Amino acid sequence: MRVTLVEIFKHRITQKYLARSGVNHAVSVADNAFDLAVKASVCPELATKAALLHDMGHYEWYRDGKWDYDEYRRHDIHAIKGAERAHKLLIRLGEDRLVAKEVSLAVLLHTDSYLPFSLEGKRTPLQAVVEEADRMDEQPGGLHHYKEMQHRTAIKILSRLDEKISDYYDNK
Repeated sequence: MRVTLVEIFKHRITQKYLARSGVNHAVSVADNAFDLAVKASVCPELATKAALLHDMGHYEWYRDGKWDYDEYRRHDIHAIKGAERAHKLLIRLGEDRLVAKEVSLAVLLHTDSYLPFSLEGKRTPLQAVVEEADRMDEQPGGLHHYKEMQHRTAIKILSRLDEKISDYYDNK
């Protein structure tokens, strides 16, 4: 039995970290990842899980009491923190260890903003899908992290994605 997106989303750890990085962004990126994964012949279950959790390593950086996006970007290691959190969460939920590893690696490599080199052309197809799904929802200055989405709307979208994933495997 696989761990569903809704189960992942409802967990208190997910709720804590998605509150920082933006529920709307996480759910939108997961939705984007499904379609991109199917087109690229990548496992949509892995892609949507990694996309949902891709920013759970975000943290806040304030200077003089105001959010400082440039300072945040300069010190950003959210992908590293997020990969560790995603792996720990998935194992806690009973996810298969190889699935947890692949999802965590996709979270780690969804951006190269923390690296002194580019990952362009070096990502696996799964990692490339998550990177592209994230980029599709991006807005200047990190504004995509501040778009609102009600909890019940997120669950409705993730339930639909869980059904699409099941249908995808039932029809293979």
